[in-house]
This record gives sequence, C-alpha cells and structure tokens, in this order.
Amino acid sequence: MGIVKGILIAIYLIVALVLTILTLIQTKEDAGMSSTITGSSTNNFFEKNKGRTKEGKQKRWTIILAIIFAILTIALGIIYMMK
Repeated sequence: MGIVKGILIAIYLIVALVLTILTLIQTKEDAGMSSTITGSSTNNFFEKNKGRTKEGKQKRWTIILAIIFAILTIALGIIYMMK
C-alpha cells in the first residue's frame, strides 16, 4: 500500500503544479463593459472555433486536470482513512 500511496502523491503533486501553471497563464475571457457598449457579437468565426485555439486547448486541459485533481484528492483521502 505504501508504493501506491507514494505513486499517487507524486502524480498529485505533478497535477497540482501543472494545474496551477495552466491557471496562471490563461487569459481573461470577460470582455466587460466594452463589449456591452460596442455591441460586439459572439456569433463570429473566432467564437465558433474557439476550442481549436491555444486558449481553448488550455481551458480544456485545465478542466481535465481539475477533474483528475479532485479524483486524486478523494482517492488519497480514502487511502489515508484506511490507515
């Protein structure tokens, strides 16, 4: 059980580090009041293909890593409760 715990902790730390870095390098998506005043539309080519851009991929990986982080947190909690 000690080997499994060590491997899970190592993966947990790597996921936490990568998740933190991805979160910090993402750009702010909120256009704020400027889009309200100028009336910019969200029905354009960029918005339709946003998942294929660098920002879209970063967002997708952030969500995936957040889910993995949550699962690892629960798994490690269960392992430590069994001790």
